[in-house]
Amino acid sequence: MASDTPTIDSDALNAYVEGYLTEDDTLAAARKRGVQLGCAPITRAGGSALRFLAAATQAKAVVEVGTGAGVSGLYLLRGMAQDGVLTSIDVDPEPQGAAKRTFMEAKIAPGRTRLIMGRALDVLPRLTEEAYDLLFVDAAKQEYPGYHEQGVRLLRPGGVIAFSSVLWSGGVANPARRDAETVALREVARVVRDDDRLVPVLLPIGDGLLVAAKTG
Repeated sequence: MASDTPTIDSDALNAYVEGYLTEDDTLAAARKRGVQLGCAPITRAGGSALRFLAAATQAKAVVEVGTGAGVSGLYLLRGMAQDGVLTSIDVDPEPQGAAKRTFMEAKIAPGRTRLIMGRALDVLPRLTEEAYDLLFVDAAKQEYPGYHEQGVRLLRPGGVIAFSSVLWSGGVANPARRDAETVALREVARVVRDDDRLVPVLLPIGDGLLVAAKTG
């Protein structure tokens, strides 16, 4: 007897999710610049999730690790409070220049962004403890476990930390994959899951978004 269970076309489903919300010309241009720079911008669905998280937490102070061309930053800014400030950290000045152009084209007030050039694991310890509503990480995957502890320190109670690309094109689910990036992504997923200070969820959006809220 034939099964009544419908066959799921994963590619079509992913396209539906990614196309649920569209991007305006400013985001499309920023995404194009990001691709040209090799930054691999967050997907539309992932960006929409960031905007949602910023709005849900009524974020006024957000830290971003990995500026890119400003795609994720613009999504965050559009979800934050009107007077909210985004602090974005990147080791490369070229993407930050592209991000400045993105924010200017989006008519974001200059005082709402603070771009810091440097290694995030050196910069984050200098930021104020429990002063931030949201931390988004999209940078070198080997460093993800180090961002976990800094995130917990920086977030206020109820604040949220989000890690991008944690599914690594399915690599994390393949036990044979033992490269440094995959191992680091498995490690951050484990430590976030096992941290009693956090309430986590792993979302299959884009290439995976690991989100966790800080408890009291």
